[in-house]
Amino acid sequence: MQNFEYANPKTIQEATALLGASWSDANLLAGGTDLISLMKEELATPKRVVSLKGIKDLGGIHKSGGGLRIGATVTFDELLENAAVRAEYPSLVEAAHGVSSPQIRNMGTVGGDLCQRPRCWYFRGGEGLLGMKNGKSLIPGGENRYHAIFGNGPAYFVSASSLAPALIALGAKFKLVSASGNREVAADKFFVAPQNETTREIVLAPNEILTEILIPSAKGVKNATYEVRHKEALDWPLATASVALTMKGNSVANARIVLGHVGPVPYSASAAEKWLAGKTITESVADEAGKAAVADAKPLSQNEYKVQLARVAVKRALLEAGGKKA
Repeated sequence: MQNFEYANPKTIQEATALLGASWSDANLLAGGTDLISLMKEELATPKRVVSLKGIKDLGGIHKSGGGLRIGATVTFDELLENAAVRAEYPSLVEAAHGVSSPQIRNMGTVGGDLCQRPRCWYFRGGEGLLGMKNGKSLIPGGENRYHAIFGNGPAYFVSASSLAPALIALGAKFKLVSASGNREVAADKFFVAPQNETTREIVLAPNEILTEILIPSAKGVKNATYEVRHKEALDWPLATASVALTMKGNSVANARIVLGHVGPVPYSASAAEKWLAGKTITESVADEAGKAAVADAKPLSQNEYKVQLARVAVKRALLEAGGKKA
């Protein structure tokens, strides 16, 4: 790990003043579960680390505009313990429960989960964000069993966020603050598939802080998350699906279906969403929706199995949201 300056501001304004124009100038420290590992491997070498732990305005969960405001430094444990979250946003609770490590639930933050770097072993092994060598990606013909099944490259890693698919399905927005002002970004626009090694996988700029997550009310919206894992112990999912259904009687009026861990960004299954409109959730309908959700999948040489897992995740998330046995 290289030497760095450590700053512990008490306000958002103090924190933004300490950031720079590039990621090498400064990095933000929340729970530290990702940044510390990156710095140990010298994949992140900031001159300054700016801690967010002392900024009270970045914490807390409370009602806002009929929905919910979640501070960026809220931990997974705080999210799981909050009565308003448990009552209205079961998809978010289920996604948070997927983080099985008590230590990570205690330290890891909502903002940190959304901003974490890819878990791709090419990236973590020093081969770069896109795993390129001599102008060609190593991934399509290499070890790719956990990589993307959606997208045509050049990014083949999968978005690592546990909470993003549920937040996108729920229509959340993220507030980003810099020294020059603030902006709100829809959750589905926050994640991007890099086209080169100089860009990142999120729209957050080096001089910005993700300060809060704003989720509209989900009263009357049936929502659920289903994850498929290799093992229940500490591990990342192989595929997840988060759904949010607005109903008209027993029929689906509007559906959001978002897959996780299957592409460089959370994947919105728009074809399946359209197909569901006007239908009643039954096992056969959920199964057909699952097929539609993965119709455009493009698996690599070793990960075709993820297509079936994603299909099953969609089916079971829909059944759970619809009150059926998954």
